[in-house]
Amino acid sequence: MTDSIENNKNLYNNLKEMGSVTLSKNKHQVYCLTVIGEIEGHVTLSEQTKTTKYEHVIPQLVAIEEDPEIEGLLVILNTVGGDVEAGLAIAELISGMKTPTVSLVLGGGHSIGVPLAVSCDYSFIAPSATMTVHPVRMNGFVIGVPQMLNHFQRMQERISDFVVKNSKITKKSFNSFLMNTGELVTDVGTVLDGKKAVEAGLIDSLGSLSDALDKLYSMIE
Repeated sequence: MTDSIENNKNLYNNLKEMGSVTLSKNKHQVYCLTVIGEIEGHVTLSEQTKTTKYEHVIPQLVAIEEDPEIEGLLVILNTVGGDVEAGLAIAELISGMKTPTVSLVLGGGHSIGVPLAVSCDYSFIAPSATMTVHPVRMNGFVIGVPQMLNHFQRMQERISDFVVKNSKITKKSFNSFLMNTGELVTDVGTVLDGKKAVEAGLIDSLGSLSDALDKLYSMIE
């Protein structure tokens, strides 16, 4: 009885502090990680902003990879983007895991949410969800010199190369979505709904939570 109460407390604390939970079905133990709101990097965002903190997620991923009892990782995304460096760091960690990984995009997968979605071994997107693809942007002080423009270009290349490497989309197609000027009113880029994201090769399949879990269980087995 005491163990059960302690487990419930741990479950509640993980949900409250980290937005994560460990799931068990029969003999398979799966860790569910949620990526919501804005990816918070080196700068702390306001208390009114929903965030996913990279200093929380990175140790979690290391612990998941090292824990022999956790057999799979389910990543659920509904993000508006955020810190590019932090998001790409998380995506790189996930893509390098030996633990089977599956992602599910619900709602939005904006900007750096795209590399996070494709970083898993297999990706799903809900039909009503969207993937927003646009070039790297920066807030704050920007120096108008060629070196700064070159920095932006190299950063975008890193993100584009990662997405192409971890999905079925071609670099030409991805760049055409990035530089589309005819869709977003105040920005450059493209919004892809679930079906279009799959047709483009960005996401593997349309699906729901049950599809994602079934796929993860089959990968484990």
